[in-house]
Amino acid sequence: MNQDRINLDRISRDRSDAGRSSINHLLATADLKPLDVNATARFEEYLALILRWNSRMNLTAIRDPEQILCRHFVESIACAQHLPEGIGSLLDFGSGAGFPGIPIALCRPEIAVTLAESQSKKAAFLQEIVRTLGLNVSVFAKRAELLARPFDCVTLRAVDRMEQAVSAAANLIGAGGRLAILTTRAQLLHVQKSAGPAFRWIDPFPIPGSDQRVMVLAFKAGSSS
Repeated sequence: MNQDRINLDRISRDRSDAGRSSINHLLATADLKPLDVNATARFEEYLALILRWNSRMNLTAIRDPEQILCRHFVESIACAQHLPEGIGSLLDFGSGAGFPGIPIALCRPEIAVTLAESQSKKAAFLQEIVRTLGLNVSVFAKRAELLARPFDCVTLRAVDRMEQAVSAAANLIGAGGRLAILTTRAQLLHVQKSAGPAFRWIDPFPIPGSDQRVMVLAFKAGSSS
């Protein structure tokens, strides 16, 4: 029995090592900074919970673990690494399964992250992630537009009615704040127009592994950046 237990523990460690190697390999391929041991372990827990909950509800249409790493994790980590310094508070607008908000919280613990998700089942998933990973993250289980306070940064990724969401998000950013959007080149101009004239845009960053997806960052009037 003890030997069986030892073998099971060894298999678990081997799978964990493979997971760390896989995500850091993907990050290296994308010219992104690697994760440390603690961060990779927490991303593994995050992935395991996505797979478990995704079997009962539609968190993401992508079911293959490797594709979740490539499509969701790497893209969100790229967003976290490209965000400028000096952000104290961040709202992930329409967070869904937590992208990019949870990876930002894991990679940038100095940022106070709020996840806004109005669908009750997805909000429950986010609360479970926050509890399991021990994150200092708030979950707002209502429409983001109902939030009253401004944030230093608002992120949007794969939200419904993106243009309307960007317009609403622009009102939740204080003077000198940032808007960070993960979108496509085809949608970029529409997104920029939706934010209004108060924002100054910088050149978009290409998203690793895609010819069409980009991260675009804008500064609201009053920024010194």
